[in-house]
Amino acid sequence: MSAQPDLSKLSVGQFAEQFRSEMIPLSNTFSYFCASVPMSEEDVKEYLEEPIAALPPAISALLPKVSIMLVPYLERADGGKEKGTARRDEFVCTEKPPENRLSWATQVGFDKEEVLVFALKDQDVSEYHYRFYHVLATLAADHGSDEALLQYSSMLREEMNARVHGEVDEESWHMKQALLRRDTNVRKETKAFREYVRQSLVDTLTLYLHGICCDIDVETGPRQLPSRYLRKRLNLLYSLYPPPEGYAVFPEHQERIQ
Repeated sequence: MSAQPDLSKLSVGQFAEQFRSEMIPLSNTFSYFCASVPMSEEDVKEYLEEPIAALPPAISALLPKVSIMLVPYLERADGGKEKGTARRDEFVCTEKPPENRLSWATQVGFDKEEVLVFALKDQDVSEYHYRFYHVLATLAADHGSDEALLQYSSMLREEMNARVHGEVDEESWHMKQALLRRDTNVRKETKAFREYVRQSLVDTLTLYLHGICCDIDVETGPRQLPSRYLRKRLNLLYSLYPPPEGYAVFPEHQERIQ
């Protein structure tokens, strides 16, 4: 591996511009550059090749060109929210930032290309996989078909009308609670409802993609969507985005491919 670059206070945008020419192709869609610890062949498989191979073909077809950059740490200068696109006050760094400025994943867009930047140091590989799939789920949701969004939206309307409690992840849970607290008819097409649908789709799709790649457990708790409703959502995603051949989603699928 080449000498490690000087990462002293490079913004995410500057870093992406500087090292885009050094990306290593993984497929027609994906390429990567590692500025973190040197990666062995096994690391490349675990962090890149295996997660990408587990993507449903219909999801891969939705994605723009994706460049993955692996760095030691990411820092938010303002200590703001982690999620979202890269800002001028986000930096790649070699030393661990204070906890309130620590970030694990961000992205920056170029013409027909998304650069995804992930911090690897002090991060468990399972957490990295979750964040990896969350970013890809966000891209897929934003590039998906209107028909797929309509089907998912209709399912959420049924849940809302039945006052089904819980969600898949924290952000969509808070959006759902805000909608349920309102006195207005949840059938009404509002900006808040559309934003909730998108976030719920991203969170559920993240779980679906992560589950194809890895053996994960759904955490139980008072905020968790009841299992029969979660299964219904996953069944819809399975019909829209079937996994690659040889990969399982549900236990009964595992039995078929063994």
